[in-house]
Amino acid sequence: MEEVRRPRNVAILIFDNVEVLDFTGPFEVFITGSNRGKDFNVYTVAEHNRPIIALGNLSVNPTYTIYNCPKPDLLIIPGGWGSRKEMQNEILTNWIHEVSKDVEHLLSVCTGALILAKANLLDGLKLTTNRLAMNELKEIAPESAEIIENARYIDNGKVILSAGVSAGIDMSLYVVSKLLGEERAKHTAKLMEYDWKV
Repeated sequence: MEEVRRPRNVAILIFDNVEVLDFTGPFEVFITGSNRGKDFNVYTVAEHNRPIIALGNLSVNPTYTIYNCPKPDLLIIPGGWGSRKEMQNEILTNWIHEVSKDVEHLLSVCTGALILAKANLLDGLKLTTNRLAMNELKEIAPESAEIIENARYIDNGKVILSAGVSAGIDMSLYVVSKLLGEERAKHTAKLMEYDWKV
């Protein structure tokens, strides 16, 4: 008898001044690719239980806080101007570090890589971020890491990083293909009317 697997929990961190498409792009990919919720349970998580004010004054209510969210299987760290503040937030970086021990995949979009660097999770990895933030990443990346400037996304196995904004959609589709097969990812892109280059 085929084992029925529970949906993978996909937690997307949000914080003030997060780049909107950095978190909504992956959110859309994973809900669209979830087979009506059977394969992915997607939710947002924030440090505090209050509305998050994303870039452009978009107000978003997080589904959970870091203190009560379901245990993630995938954790997505987006970027945006707010990442420069949150990379100094030890409550968040410590939480990410702890949660990362048990996740199947840890993903970053754009300057989410800065937060992962401050959470001490990038040793020996190949890294990328928004092309406009490469110098910031070089300043704080571990010496053992290699920064790749022209990659849309980079798969280090457990840790997968993408370049800026819309690159998070490409990375998320890639992760869907990695977990559920290329046909599922292609179907997801088709439903989204997104021109995804495999």
